[in-house]
Formats: sequence, structure tokens, C-alpha cells
Amino acid sequence: MAYVVRLTFNPFQENTYLVYDDSKECVIFDPGCFNDAEKKELTGKIDELGLKPVRLINTHCHIDHVFGNSYIAGRYELPLEIHPGEAPVLEAVEQSAAFFGIPYPDPSPEAGRFIEAGETVTFGNTELKALFTPGHSPASLSFFCEAGRFVIAGDVLFQGSIGRTDLPGGDFNTLIKSIEEQLFPLGDDVTVHPGHGPETNIGYERKHNPFLKR
Repeated sequence: MAYVVRLTFNPFQENTYLVYDDSKECVIFDPGCFNDAEKKELTGKIDELGLKPVRLINTHCHIDHVFGNSYIAGRYELPLEIHPGEAPVLEAVEQSAAFFGIPYPDPSPEAGRFIEAGETVTFGNTELKALFTPGHSPASLSFFCEAGRFVIAGDVLFQGSIGRTDLPGGDFNTLIKSIEEQLFPLGDDVTVHPGHGPETNIGYERKHNPFLKR
């Protein structure tokens, strides 16, 4: 059985996720830990649960999702994994930091491994399918656990909202298509763990999300 732990970090209130199973191996998704206190909170939770981090994955590479990449990669000796289409976004993070007036003292390492759409990400006894869900960013991935009936969705779909599409590489119609063609078919019972805000589910968003009622 797979479990999901959410921690919320940095000025953007970004959700970082630990996904683990009974083997105690875990994947760290989008470490947004911004300062020493947040880094300590993240590693403290890992230690508290007795987890062994085995993969470091960014759903996409906007600044709020990558603040802790360098720290986590170094502490646990893990290569960063992203979709190849997110590499230019990662390269632009320092420029984004300057734009937002936010310090970026620990630049993210480059990707050590690329994840392709449709690939199965494995750890412990768990499998996650990588779904290609662009629109908020040019090559965002969402990760679906069929056995656990949940998806780590990055900034694609939120409770009652969707990811913004006014950043470089964003496109509203592409994002709506990603949600309708990649997330909706997963089933109404599937829990959505978003990059910001509380969890939701596919059925609720299909019926009530104002951006998706057409």
C-alpha cells in the first residue's frame, strides 16, 4: 500500500510530497523547502517515518517546486528526474528568482535522468505511471498510482481551479486538454494531490470546477 505525506513550503505555499509504501522506500516530489527550517522539517519527517529516499522527481520545474532540489540531491545522493521538456524551465529558474525578487542560493542540479510520458516509475512495491500533462508548464508530468487510486498532479489541477497559464510555456487550451484527456479518465474516485492547496478528487472537479464546466 502506498501512502502520501504533504508538507507545504516557501512563500508560494507549495506542496512537497513524500510517497512511500511498506518497504519504507520513498519518492520525494517537488521539494520546495526554502530555508533551513523547512529543510529540517522535510528531513525530520523522513526520519520520523523511517523512510529511505530512493528517487527525487520534479513534476515540473517552476521555481517554487525546485528550491530544495540541491539540498535533497546532496543529502540523499539522488539524481534529479524530470521530463526532458522541462530542462529549459529548470535552466531559467535563476532568472525567475530575480524576477520575483527571491534569493536562490542553492541552484538546482541539472537532471540526472529523464522520465518520458507513459513510463512506469517504480520504488519499493509501488508503481506510478507518468502522465504527460502540459499546459501550466511545457512538459509537466503527473504520476498516477492505480493501486492506491491517487495522482500526484503538480500544478495541473487544483481544488476548484487549475494551474496558471500565463507563464512561459503555458497554454490554457493545452492545460484543459491535459486534464480532460489524461486526468479525467483515471476515474471519479481518484484522489488528486495538487501542487498547491488541499487534496481533491476527479469526480468533484469534473462536476464543480468552473474552469472545466463546458
